[in-house]
Formats: sequence, C-alpha cells, structure tokens
Amino acid sequence: MNYLILVRHGQSKWNLERRFTGWVDVDLTENGKIEAEKAGSLIKKKNISIDLYYSSLQLRANNTLKIIQEVLNDKKDFIKAWQINERHYGALTGLNKIEMSQKIGVDKVYQFRRSWEMKPDPLSEKSPYHPSKMEIYKNVPKENIPDTESLKDTYERVIKFYDEEIKNHLKNKNVLVSAHGNSIRALCKYLFKLDSDQISKLEIPTGNPLVIGLNEKYEIKSCEYLDKDRSKNLIVF
Repeated sequence: MNYLILVRHGQSKWNLERRFTGWVDVDLTENGKIEAEKAGSLIKKKNISIDLYYSSLQLRANNTLKIIQEVLNDKKDFIKAWQINERHYGALTGLNKIEMSQKIGVDKVYQFRRSWEMKPDPLSEKSPYHPSKMEIYKNVPKENIPDTESLKDTYERVIKFYDEEIKNHLKNKNVLVSAHGNSIRALCKYLFKLDSDQISKLEIPTGNPLVIGLNEKYEIKSCEYLDKDRSKNLIVF
C-alpha cells in the first residue's frame, strides 16, 4: 500500500483576519508555523517515507511544506504547480467574511464559499490583488490565470493535474501534497466520490495531515487525520 498525504497549509495571516484570500500570496502566522511543525511531527511518528512532494505556487503552502521537511529532515526538492492553488474568489478577494455576511447575508456568503457552481463577480485586472500583477504567476500562461472561479472550476484544474502528474506515482511511491482548503476539497470529492451536497459540508482543517492509503488499483484502503484532537467534528470518510 502507498500513501497520499494531503496537508492544508497552516493558518495564514488572512485566515486570521477572516479575509477571502484566493490567489493572493500571503504568508503563515506564527500559529500557522506551529501547525506546520506539528504536522511534520505527526507524519514522522507514522514512519512514512515520502518519495515526492508537491505544493501550489503560493507562499503559505510552500512554507508549510518546508517546515514539514525540516521536521522530517528531508531536503528533497518539491514540485510547485499553479494547478493546485487555492480557488480564486474573484471580486471577494481581500474582503472580510464577517463584514460581507453582515452586508449581503450569511446564506449568500455561504453559497459563494461552498456551492459547486456559483462564482463571485470577476476581480478587476486593475486590482493589486489580480494574479496578473503578482510576480509568482509570471510563468503561468495568461489564459490559465483566472479572475474568478467556482469550486467546479477549481476541481477541473486540480483533478486534471492529479490524473496527469500525481496519480501514476502512487503505484509505488508515497506522495505528500501541501495545498489549500478548496484544492484539497476538490481532491477529496474525486477520491471519495462525494456529491455536490457532501462537498459543500466538507471542512478541511489547517495543518492536519490527511493520510490516505491506496492499493495498486488506486482503491482507498485506509484514511485518517493524524491530529485526532482536531478531527472529532470532521466528516469521516
């Protein structure tokens, strides 16, 4: 059996401020660094040797992975891919979730965050938060840079990358992916065959490794969150 380990980055500065982050490149908080370190320690206790590492292009995922590797004393290079970036939140980017709930209603904000096909209005290309203004996306083809996304849009890019770049390695390798709430939700929908109602209720905690054991036919044989104290109220697959 080989393992796919999915880790949502530790708490970011905009997580703490309750802001829609999306493709904006913000770093971890001190608590986020602690979460990443704990994630590394939990993986180390499982005694799973990681053969390949993947991360999005975003700093919070990169730095989470670097901290995990430090704990594991593993200096392998990791593969960075825009395809596993967080979902782009369009015109909501940078706005406070609580303030938006008060302005447009809790239900509407929930729909924007969790519905399968609904997407916010596009983010203006004049916005400093638009990906085209950010150095880290300079090598991403322009046609692949979104100005808004639904979860369905995110799912399509994440799963295409998984099928083409990650899946075959799981025949004989252990793979760790450091990514984001919505890119990991997309992977979970695919791997666990969740419907659109189930995926809307799925919470992905920061810094809590989800370890999925697969056989040679890619059938899931085991699944667990390693931080048991922080997984009690999560959906059990």
